[in-house]
Amino acid sequence: MKNLFYIYCISLFGFLSYVQPQKTLKKSISDGKEIYQDFCVQCHIDNGKGVLGTFPPLAKSDYLQNNIEASIRGIKYGQRGKITVNGIEYDGIMSQQGLDDEEVADVMNYILNSWGNKAKEQISITQVAEVQKK
Repeated sequence: MKNLFYIYCISLFGFLSYVQPQKTLKKSISDGKEIYQDFCVQCHIDNGKGVLGTFPPLAKSDYLQNNIEASIRGIKYGQRGKITVNGIEYDGIMSQQGLDDEEVADVMNYILNSWGNKAKEQISITQVAEVQKK
């Protein structure tokens, strides 16, 4: 019986050391702001309004709110082709930035909670990892 208890404890310790708790939303947004400043601000501008007809707005973006998976995919793998944001069509290219899944989750959480956007839920690393390139 003692042996089973020791095996259980070792297994539990191993599992707990493998599982990483998700960041708080506040920390993810803070980290995402730094990533946005490094990778996104050049096109989407500091206030998230983008450049009309060239770079779509992220501020109060209907596309982001209604297309979470496609938005994650665009950040993770790049975006090419037509999208409609707030009634305006954009047909450009957004290059892949080389962000890992945690960085994609953080920048998504920042964007979805900035400039009048209201996220329905926190984007997790697991959620980003599940998004595949099409």
